[in-house]
Amino acid sequence: MSQAAKNTTPDITPNSEQNSSDSNGFPYRVPEHFLQQIDHSNPQDPLLKQVKPSRLEEVTTLGFSKDPVEDLDSNPIPSLIHKYHGRVLLIASPKCDIHCRYCFRRHFPYSEQSNLRHWQKAIEYIKTNQSVHEVILSGGDPMALGEKVLVKLINQVESIAHVKTLRIHSRTPVAAPDKAPFQAFVSWAQQSKLNKVLVVHCNHPNELSDQTQKLFTSYKQAGITLLNQSVLLKEVNDSIDILEALSHKLFSQGVLPYYLNQLDRVQGSAHFEVDDETAIELHNKLKRRLAGYLVPKLVKDIPNQGSKTALC
Repeated sequence: MSQAAKNTTPDITPNSEQNSSDSNGFPYRVPEHFLQQIDHSNPQDPLLKQVKPSRLEEVTTLGFSKDPVEDLDSNPIPSLIHKYHGRVLLIASPKCDIHCRYCFRRHFPYSEQSNLRHWQKAIEYIKTNQSVHEVILSGGDPMALGEKVLVKLINQVESIAHVKTLRIHSRTPVAAPDKAPFQAFVSWAQQSKLNKVLVVHCNHPNELSDQTQKLFTSYKQAGITLLNQSVLLKEVNDSIDILEALSHKLFSQGVLPYYLNQLDRVQGSAHFEVDDETAIELHNKLKRRLAGYLVPKLVKDIPNQGSKTALC
């Protein structure tokens, strides 16, 4: 590896939001709040590992691909993914407030998929498909949109009579709660007749803070169901003690553990992978330690299946 390549890994320091365009075409981006949760005296900090680029990302690994869950094979029109019966996923934003190094859409062609013109075509697709009862906003991260734009998009979805549930997948409330939509979004939620679900993404109990607690309380009081999905990551949360603590802390903040995902095998992320046998063993231990409602489902996203595949 060249000296230039060795020098692409940035120093992640506190009190300075990081946003750069290096690291093999996938920019590193870390919001101030998440930086403050990192123990910067510990080079093995589990939060640091999730966001700091590594030369291991440049390794090409057999069995890993740029589209590991085959999103583009279920992409009838730009910005819309229709894999499962009754629900569609709308790529609402190409942006995230944080760039996780294991992101399964790190190679996704957002420039071809996500803009206002595409959204309108997606809305028309949903209107003409009476079987769709749930719309999922994803990305990127829909909460990285401006609040006015997000609420405008949500109102368009709510105007479709056969849509009964709006689900939003977002890392922002955990990684950057100070940037999460609040006043207009909460006002919409209080008045909306839709079933409202927010699935946040938290992998380690140290990611949760007083700020996330306050935000989740406001969202819950507005009638939003709060769920969490984690990704099982080597040397981040592949520990029974960490997984147990995560479930307890999430529940203390009003969030129910939902999914524990096996890593989507995106090229550049192999160093994060935990093998299935180890994952199942951890999950079985978790079931023995926790009440059933605190145990997330251990799942894998296998292309061409009718749903996520349970491993236990």
